[in-house]
Amino acid sequence: MTTVAASETTGRAAEILARPVTLNGLTVPNRIVMAPMTRQFSPGGVPGEDVASYYARRAAAGVGLIVTEGTYVGHPSAGISDRVPRFHGEEQLAGWAKVAEAVHAAGGRIVPQLWHVGMVRQQEKPPFPEAPAVGPSGLRLDGTEGGKAMTRADIDDVVAAFAKAAADAERIGFDGVELHGAHGYLIDQFLWAGTNRRTDAYGGDPVARTRFAVEIVQAVRSAVSPGFPVVFRFSQWKADHYDARLAETPEELEAILTPLATAGVDAFHASTRRYWLPEFDGSDLNLAGWTRKLTGRPAITVGSVGLDGEFGRAFLGEGAPLRGIDDLLDRLERDEFDMVAVGRAVLQDPEWAAKVLAGRFDELTSYDAASLTSLS
Repeated sequence: MTTVAASETTGRAAEILARPVTLNGLTVPNRIVMAPMTRQFSPGGVPGEDVASYYARRAAAGVGLIVTEGTYVGHPSAGISDRVPRFHGEEQLAGWAKVAEAVHAAGGRIVPQLWHVGMVRQQEKPPFPEAPAVGPSGLRLDGTEGGKAMTRADIDDVVAAFAKAAADAERIGFDGVELHGAHGYLIDQFLWAGTNRRTDAYGGDPVARTRFAVEIVQAVRSAVSPGFPVVFRFSQWKADHYDARLAETPEELEAILTPLATAGVDAFHASTRRYWLPEFDGSDLNLAGWTRKLTGRPAITVGSVGLDGEFGRAFLGEGAPLRGIDDLLDRLERDEFDMVAVGRAVLQDPEWAAKVLAGRFDELTSYDAASLTSLS
């Protein structure tokens, strides 16, 4: 069993991580977030009691805010699996209501991650086999054609689906929503020049490419109460395209994020593969750090927290050794970002947050990819 030396003192970890933080009208009791991780344990798109228990265990152990696995909005082309939960339909929403109730009973806060896969969808796949893949220009991440370029009516339908999902989230008891604008899925396909070749108002320069995302944020903001938090997740990298970038400079990043903040984003979730890497030359700030600096909005960092190893290798059956969090605490202490999302470490160990907050670092263990096979 691999362990990490407890160089981080109990007092320091608790002092820095246990501070409350406010996202619009929501107060989160500490700085630890459970990162969204697709698990595919919801047959028919319905999250069951096992899913509710899975999230509640993390809340009971001290995770301040849970971001659920991606959950499909109510658009036929949104998904690619019948085992990924959906955020539409009476049975599906009833299941999600029980998830939120269980997390609240355990003392946690929870937001669903609202998701549309766009051109990642493959033809004839569930949950709606007849639905085509759709995207800004009908291009897949590798540049090949394979679906439908969205019309204005298609865009309006998807915007409305996100807004309805957000309204339903508030109605059934969630604490906010996260919009999945990262990793090469639909919203990100509009943001990225590699997949957005449109010549209308939804394509062109970086600001024009934000229009689709901005309309979603505005529609969501209008569909929920003023204090209901709206989080926006984005990334430079795309699935299987790790060198892709939305912005090469801070100025380009500011041009993309400013319209989103103005539209009503309350916090940004800046997805990176390794949080400790600087985003631009000439500064040690990571992507979340730059996001906070440029927008003034709270920022969530993520990327191999507590572990040293490529997360994508987990899907090939590989584990990852432990990595200390002294540098993470340093960054939080100087307010580079506001919160930290933890993925594989908290997936494997429901007690990760409790152990870290109590300084029980000697009880942490290296990551075993076998944890993906169960909903523990």
